[in-house]
Amino acid sequence: MKKVSIDGSNLKSYCELDISGSKSESNRILILKSIFNNIKINNLSSSDDTSVLNDSLKNLNKNIDVGHAGTSMRFLTAYLATLENKKFIISGSKRMHQRPIGLLVDALNSLGFKVNYLNKRGFPPLEIIGSKNLHHKVVLKSHVSSQFVSALTLIAPSLDNGLRIILQDDITSKPYINMTISILNKIGVDATFEKNLINVKPLKKINDITYDVESDWSSVSYFFSMVALTKNLKLSISNYKKESFQGDVNVCKYYETYGIKTVFEGNRLIITKDENKNLPKKIEIDLNDNPDLAQTVIVTSFGLNIPTKLTGLSTLKVKETNRLEALYNELTKLGAKCKITNDSIEIFKLKKLNIKHCTIETYNDHRMALAFAPLSILKSLDINEPSVVSKSFPEFWKKLKDVGFSVNFYN
Repeated sequence: MKKVSIDGSNLKSYCELDISGSKSESNRILILKSIFNNIKINNLSSSDDTSVLNDSLKNLNKNIDVGHAGTSMRFLTAYLATLENKKFIISGSKRMHQRPIGLLVDALNSLGFKVNYLNKRGFPPLEIIGSKNLHHKVVLKSHVSSQFVSALTLIAPSLDNGLRIILQDDITSKPYINMTISILNKIGVDATFEKNLINVKPLKKINDITYDVESDWSSVSYFFSMVALTKNLKLSISNYKKESFQGDVNVCKYYETYGIKTVFEGNRLIITKDENKNLPKKIEIDLNDNPDLAQTVIVTSFGLNIPTKLTGLSTLKVKETNRLEALYNELTKLGAKCKITNDSIEIFKLKKLNIKHCTIETYNDHRMALAFAPLSILKSLDINEPSVVSKSFPEFWKKLKDVGFSVNFYN
């Protein structure tokens, strides 16, 4: 399908939803299952990213193409490097070959692994010759991607002497590193993360364990946006925990600003709006820990005409697209007054919110489609290339219909 038309002007007042497992948790536990094969997994993510990683791990072909799956590229690069006497070539989409991976490759090679560039230095595709590491300490700059840190941390228990990672510079997306450490601890690995130092001890075997993947907090963020943009929508969504490993659980805290109340009843998350709470005159949030929420938050603010500045977004330039530029383009098209810098985006209050009906471009980025769709509550929208959502949330359009959105696809 080339386009989807969405109208959210006639939603239900109450809906119960189920969302599949966290992509971030799923991808981490899949790597660990490849190291410790007595892990069983429940509620695995249905996302394309997780399917790509799962299929690649089950069928370790010499040539592996991960497409747009950035997490798969990074996690597989580290894991494949540990498979002694095996040789792999790992590649991806055109955009993937523009996303830097040099810091991870340098770190792996400094440990004694053998990873080579096939084309441009610092970028995929890569040749990986599986080998044994010679060292157990590495220094890694951590301002570009927390996934480089997690990729190394996940293979650490399989190394003879474990691994000591010293992080330099500001740490971006720190909650995702904490998630990796928490998952390792849960399956029995001795791993710690204090200040700028990660220590992981080696482990040959773990006890049999069934790992239950929590539903995805990044995916549920779009439903927070929906509730914020309506007056009386109440949603009950499973399977969520108040004490979550996932960093994007912070969506609860951020959306309190918009008057959104969250209550946990068993394993269900209840989202409602407090109509008695006045909206703020301005919002400023540092999203260095949660950059994947930036698109959702800024679109919500635009829909409510709240001037908002989001900072800590330097990593958005090297995602599926340059998300700062993409946001600027589409918000401006809708009528927003917008400004971006190297690591921030800001929208300004309009005298009158008058959202224009237009077609949102997705730039091969799932979060562009996901984040802008709730805006159709205020003004019907068209979104190009709607299938892009399958990267993280393939059931999204069906879930919108469940809530009461009109969703029509066109070739």
